[in-house]
Amino acid sequence: MSGIRVVVIDDHPFYREGVKSMVPLIDAGIEVVGEAGDGAEGMAVVARLEPDVVLMDLSMPGMGGLDATRALRASHPDIAILVLTMMKDDSVIAALEAGAGGYLLKDATVEDVCRAIRSVHRGELVVDGPLAARLLGRIRASNAFEASFPQLTARERDILTLLAEGVGNADIARRLFLTPKTVRNYVSTLVAKLGVDDREHAAALGRAAR
Repeated sequence: MSGIRVVVIDDHPFYREGVKSMVPLIDAGIEVVGEAGDGAEGMAVVARLEPDVVLMDLSMPGMGGLDATRALRASHPDIAILVLTMMKDDSVIAALEAGAGGYLLKDATVEDVCRAIRSVHRGELVVDGPLAARLLGRIRASNAFEASFPQLTARERDILTLLAEGVGNADIARRLFLTPKTVRNYVSTLVAKLGVDDREHAAALGRAAR
């Protein structure tokens, strides 16, 4: 029986080398067959090697992990994607929405990484323990917002949630991997849909619905 073939996409060479050397020592059934330093290079490597699982960093120069995840899901829907990152914020939501099958923090043990690789390869969802409660909370909040603001799209509700928390446009853009201009457009649209005068009134409505 052939092993699970993995490609690592991460802009830190030391981390890629660590994964390549340590993962096969812990689980001989997992083989790291390729690596790349950014999303664009990773797309080419994946197209050439057609692995079973991709380990994806999020914050990389050029084509970042979220864009690469979306592109890989579109071009190679059968390849499982496991995000490995230092980001402990709402990036977990964005990554799963983009098509990742799992989300682990980089301080996970090699054993945890190996188990996660096998899990996403089986089609199971994997979320780092400390982030699971955060994910559940966001899902519940999203459901409440959907009931309160059915006129808004899912992304507009995400932004309204952050507005209600007092988050500024620049931080919203960073958390949701959007451009500041796109965030401004979303804010203008949701303000109009809610029939309020400005973002402050929209945020107040959001807080009232929480």
